[in-house]
Amino acid sequence: MSDSDDDIPTLSAHTLAALQEFYNETRTGPAHSTTPSEQFAVGAVEEDWRMSQFWYSDETATQLAEEVLREAGEGGRIACVSAPSVYQKLKQGVLDGSDRVSAVVFEYDRRFAAYGDDFIFYDYNEPLSFPASVAPQSFDIVLADPPYLSEECLRKVAKTIKHLSKGKVLLCTGAIMENLAKELLDVKMCSFLPKHNRNLSNEFRCFVNYPSRLLSC
Repeated sequence: MSDSDDDIPTLSAHTLAALQEFYNETRTGPAHSTTPSEQFAVGAVEEDWRMSQFWYSDETATQLAEEVLREAGEGGRIACVSAPSVYQKLKQGVLDGSDRVSAVVFEYDRRFAAYGDDFIFYDYNEPLSFPASVAPQSFDIVLADPPYLSEECLRKVAKTIKHLSKGKVLLCTGAIMENLAKELLDVKMCSFLPKHNRNLSNEFRCFVNYPSRLLSC
């Protein structure tokens, strides 16, 4: 082996430019638009596959947002844990009653810090690490979408859910996690089939621990 730089492969200027453009796109946060429907549009922040991000379709984000609105009730508080698409739909101002609840997005991706005080940094590896402003059992409903289909991830996210929720849980994850989700959170699989903007290789489902319209959709 040689210590010479001549043996190190290099990328062309065109390839480097393309990679930089891709990186810039994936790092782009929500634009400072004039209307909430634009600023909080699902997809205003580009998916970043490096963080296992797969946004819901607009229809699914709408249905899940309507569900948490119903369950939170007027004046209720909603926690969206690793589920920014639903948070964005709640903030667009297009759903009846969305102006009468408060919603917070718990996210690892700091691009969502553009949403100000509604953003709380969240790393599932530290499931109970929150600022003092986040009191235990202070959310009327918690909607969570663990970023990875693994037992470790779901167990840690379940700790977060139990810490945040007054009781109601809406979990979105792979169907293969059904038994563990039941064990950890006493949830039932819904008939409702959530969809993503990109097709996922694993069957994806929703689970709840309360009487819900999603159970029989």
